[in-house]
Amino acid sequence: MWDSPRVLQYILAKNFLSFYFILSCLHAQVKGEPNISYICSRYYRAPELIFGATEYTTAIDVWSVGCVLAELLLGQPLFPGESGVDQLVEIIKIFHKRTPPEAVDLVSRLLQYSPSLRCTALEACIHPFFNELRDPNTSLPNGRPLPPLFNFKPQELKGASLELLAKLIPEHARNQCPFLGF
Repeated sequence: MWDSPRVLQYILAKNFLSFYFILSCLHAQVKGEPNISYICSRYYRAPELIFGATEYTTAIDVWSVGCVLAELLLGQPLFPGESGVDQLVEIIKIFHKRTPPEAVDLVSRLLQYSPSLRCTALEACIHPFFNELRDPNTSLPNGRPLPPLFNFKPQELKGASLELLAKLIPEHARNQCPFLGF
């Protein structure tokens, strides 16, 4: 049996891929035009935006997803700062708290201070936090089967290595992505 919140968290992470793809297609920043630090709600704002970064990358979105995932796990915002400075204080304080190891590891990979060190959306989906969802015997608490979790679109998996795909899509679910030719 699997708890519904973790299924929801995986679906959120998976659906973030679609959002991530749309953002990368739209290319959120026009070349030569500076970005604004209030691109997202303060609670989900990446530190580089608080410090005035003007280059918008998808690493900013990954930070925001980490904040949302942490909020799902905790039931409250992770960084509830009242101002930019207060927000940085909240970010610094939170790294000293204790929570379940797999959840901490995933959130810490999403919330890397340096944008270049943050994991990608696909890397988040293969994190051990979601391993049980790849087990063919896993079901919802009411005994019903899990919804389709591995029915990715080709553009969502574009550029993914074979090694990552093998970890992401378990053998029993590979028919959900026939275009891969497994």
